[in-house]
Amino acid sequence: MFKEVNGLPGHVLVIHAVVVLVPLLALVTVAFGAFPRWRPRLDWAVVGLAVVTPILAWVATESGEELEEALESRGYPPEGLAKIHEHSEYGETLLWFTFGLAVVALLLVVSTKGFARLQSLPRWVPLALTVVAAVLAVFALIYVYLTGDSGAKMVWDGIV
Repeated sequence: MFKEVNGLPGHVLVIHAVVVLVPLLALVTVAFGAFPRWRPRLDWAVVGLAVVTPILAWVATESGEELEEALESRGYPPEGLAKIHEHSEYGETLLWFTFGLAVVALLLVVSTKGFARLQSLPRWVPLALTVVAAVLAVFALIYVYLTGDSGAKMVWDGIV
């Protein structure tokens, strides 16, 4: 399903969106939680990023697995497959941190919107969600770096 787009591996195209959107989701979510005055301006961005980013991260993971299977079936060297497996593990971990951050981001927006049913929530809930979001954001950023770095080294090591 995600193998190719116009003859190019789909993974190569989708990863660029993930590399941009995961850090953006992290930054906007933490800013939303940390700066209450910015919330009316950032709520739509947080919700949009929290919906789109995990979907694209999942597509990147699935397309990467299909690319890995294609390379393996074509007899790619075992050393290269070991590097691909390491990259794949980083990507899987990034996917879970991205999903977690997205869920917390949506909960943070809902908890600060002042809905009638949520009026009885303790005042510390948005603060706690902001702290959780900040921790998840740090881990998501670390894994964006590790995943991207390992993938780029496989492709570009020794070329430039």
